[in-house]
Amino acid sequence: MLGAIIGDIVGSRFEWHNIKTKDFGFFSAKCHPTDDTVMSLAIAQALLDSRPDYQYLEQNAIKHMQRIGRQYFHAGYGGMFRKWLQTDNPQPYGSYGNGSAMRVSPCGYAARSLDEALALADAVTRPTHNHPEGIKGARAAAAAIYLARSGKSIAEIRQHIEEHYYRLDFTLDSIRASYKFDVTCQGSVPQALVAFFESTSFEDAIRSAISIGGDSDTIAAITGPIAQAHWGIEDWMRQRALEYLDEAQRAILLAFEAAYMKNTDTP
Repeated sequence: MLGAIIGDIVGSRFEWHNIKTKDFGFFSAKCHPTDDTVMSLAIAQALLDSRPDYQYLEQNAIKHMQRIGRQYFHAGYGGMFRKWLQTDNPQPYGSYGNGSAMRVSPCGYAARSLDEALALADAVTRPTHNHPEGIKGARAAAAAIYLARSGKSIAEIRQHIEEHYYRLDFTLDSIRASYKFDVTCQGSVPQALVAFFESTSFEDAIRSAISIGGDSDTIAAITGPIAQAHWGIEDWMRQRALEYLDEAQRAILLAFEAAYMKNTDTP
């Protein structure tokens, strides 16, 4: 889950000022958490409050996305989601935006099986992104995280994704020059996955995700937790990322890690 937050923070300054290279300063004073971090933490809190059987996960996801989202109301939400945050009767609105995949990483880490990873992803996605492509994007991201956590190789994870979710018949080099801003799942989740599949380290995965441009922070937030599960995160990077979070955000992250992620971060 920290991988999503790091991807978001590092990518934040490039969302509206794309960079088409992997050669850039990783953390900077211009970096900041965005809605990707806020919603990932909201889902993490929903999972914590829904243990042990997750019977009320969907209700708790709505509760905490609205509660925490309103606390950070200027974090950079899309227009439809901003309206959803403010309504007293929140209903799904058929979205297939990549927000479903960027916030789902806690489900991939909390799950005790692949089937549970998909069920948890569905429960936290349905309240907003109930379009089939929105569900598919969240499922693909959660499945990749769970499989990486389970020790599957990059080749095995890629095969699973191609068999069940997306055709990945491109490389980042082949799309970098022409890739445009695309906030749909189908136009950004495959690219985020390929950034992981081509990676040689956690840091390289984040750099790769950002280097194609587009919705940089969200693409990196989708890549990051998969890369974390496979490569781990170095301690210096973890400590630096925590400096960008406020006390309430750190408290949720640390509580989630204590419950689900003991001894999994540092390679």
